[in-house]
Amino acid sequence: MRKIMNSFTDALRRRIQHSETTGPLVTAVVVGLGAGMGAVVLRALIAGAQRLFFGGGGFLTGYFGLEGPYLGRIHYLVVPALGMVIVSWMVRRFAPEAGGHGIPEVQYALRRNAGRIRPRVALVKAVTSAISIGSGGSVGREGPIVQIGSAMGSAVGQFLGVGREQLTILVAAGAAGAIGGTFNAPVAGVMFAVEVILTSFAARSLGLVVIAAMTATAFTQAALGRQPAFELTQTFVLVNEAEFALYILLGVITGTLATLYIQLVYGFERIFDEWSARPWLKALTGGLVVGAMGLFGSEHLFGVGHEGVELALNGDLLLSTMVLLVFLKMVATSVTLGAGGSGGVFAPALFVGAMAGGAFGVAVHGLYPTWTAPPGAYALVGMAALFGGAAHAPVTAMVILFEMTDNYEIVLPLMLTVVISYLMASRIFPDSIYSLKLRRRGALQPLRESSLLDVLMVNDAMSDAFDTVSPATTIGELSALARSKRTRSWPVVGADGRLQGIVTETDLLARDASGRSDATVGEIMTPTVVTCRSRDPLSTAMRRFAEMDVQLIPVVDDADPRIVHGVLRRSEMRWVAHTLADEHRRLLDEREEGLGGIATGMVQVSFTVPPSGSDIAFRKLNEVGTPSDTLIVLVRRGGRSFVPVGRTRIEPGDELLFLTTDEKEPELREWLGPDAITGNPAPADGTPSPRSH
Repeated sequence: MRKIMNSFTDALRRRIQHSETTGPLVTAVVVGLGAGMGAVVLRALIAGAQRLFFGGGGFLTGYFGLEGPYLGRIHYLVVPALGMVIVSWMVRRFAPEAGGHGIPEVQYALRRNAGRIRPRVALVKAVTSAISIGSGGSVGREGPIVQIGSAMGSAVGQFLGVGREQLTILVAAGAAGAIGGTFNAPVAGVMFAVEVILTSFAARSLGLVVIAAMTATAFTQAALGRQPAFELTQTFVLVNEAEFALYILLGVITGTLATLYIQLVYGFERIFDEWSARPWLKALTGGLVVGAMGLFGSEHLFGVGHEGVELALNGDLLLSTMVLLVFLKMVATSVTLGAGGSGGVFAPALFVGAMAGGAFGVAVHGLYPTWTAPPGAYALVGMAALFGGAAHAPVTAMVILFEMTDNYEIVLPLMLTVVISYLMASRIFPDSIYSLKLRRRGALQPLRESSLLDVLMVNDAMSDAFDTVSPATTIGELSALARSKRTRSWPVVGADGRLQGIVTETDLLARDASGRSDATVGEIMTPTVVTCRSRDPLSTAMRRFAEMDVQLIPVVDDADPRIVHGVLRRSEMRWVAHTLADEHRRLLDEREEGLGGIATGMVQVSFTVPPSGSDIAFRKLNEVGTPSDTLIVLVRRGGRSFVPVGRTRIEPGDELLFLTTDEKEPELREWLGPDAITGNPAPADGTPSPRSH
């Protein structure tokens, strides 16, 4: 039986791996179903945990006759601490990556672990997040469900043995399905996966992400119903064009608060990390703090906080209450996560935004009641604006609020406020609430191989075999050339061998339609030509391809931009870059192995930029004033190494390899500090050093 199952599994894997249509489609549906089921199960677990910890039909009532809260008002102080201690132990015991707010862990897995997430993470994250939220922790469920959905996508991909690119797409598909399913917002799920998880757009990946989000949402709608996440008692509209000025001011306020939210979350994380107490004591302390805030502040601070958001949307909270809840919620969420809790930051951001917007709305509506919308309109816009500013994801913020509230009438103020908030937050602080954790862990590099395009030159990918045409070539002759060749663009070179312009198939088809076959290339060509030089990096050429939407770029002489030495074709550049990647990797390995023997009397020094940053962190290479006779010859970042160029940005966690002379080594070590590691000097015969750091 086992042999039959193994044979079936192997056949299935081969079928999926070699299929370009049915296989990926079926895989995306499976991932979407898994994410949808995860969303339903997580909601059920949270509801069960709430009944367990706070009464209302839990087994403590049935078996022991206890009605919650079991300990009176002191119950609200004790229970969050108990839940935090349990969660802290479970995370440390079973899956450390299940701690925190989930989404940075998914991003980290994509950047450092090639998309591989342990399957047990889904189970541990579901249970610990349910306990955190159910016991009163001030966190949301979207981060956990994204991590659960992504873990499912990763597990499916690993089981099928798909490649790294396909595995990345399945992880993003799981995230999209998770957001779509948990918030009944499939379009927002897709935007979230593209804008936050992948941080890039590709048509192929988008298709599978859409399928997963649609499948997950359909499943959760069948299981839980089609109602939006928030029920509004009225439809909000723009009452007067003068309100745009108020919405701009609201964008500035929410953008500033978003930055404060980010700083508080990671500030309390640093405080608890630097505290030398045992983990259970940290969890106990954090839980008691959150419990005290809920007991003496507001019960709306406990859990996800959707009830408080609905009250703000419907205008049922006082201005002073909402102002107080803005700051209490940020602190409560920060303490919960810093002390070891497990849950998301998305729902708390919506809560803070609703309270800030609601308070702003009460104030302006009281001053200008005849030409302003009700306070709930500003609360609704504030929700999207604060999340957009905190996550640096304005498109996701706009779309998800549409789908979560079914209110499309206030779209213009919403878009304006979200963009202002995002610009304000990114101006004040460059990192989002997700990217800052990646930066601290030294994993902020993008998913694409931009470093390779920076290192490789146009000369590596250009072709010196190309056709040119004369300005005197007729349209008929060019048509014959087009039929006999696969080329679709031709540099136009005069009798003196100098570049005069470029002519494309589009120019040819446009002139053919006029019926004049005796026209010449000189009449239809484009005299202004986008060019590049052989020593330009491929990243520069890629930008020119994208900006000018051309298919071929002539490669010209460094000294004379009218002399053509070759052409760079868009269709071939990507293929050439990936072909050269393996050779580039091999050369880097050889460089690392033999660096000690570059020259007699040279010394290599390794230095890892601390996660907390240093004087050279976040600076470009050409802005780092190294001591004289010293070069930064290699950068190791995560699982890859690359030769830096002048514009290479140094990140925390980077390992820098310096090359200097014997005489300058002490000066370099003093400049770097005590964390510098020196390799053995190169032997006099030039052979590689026996030690390499």
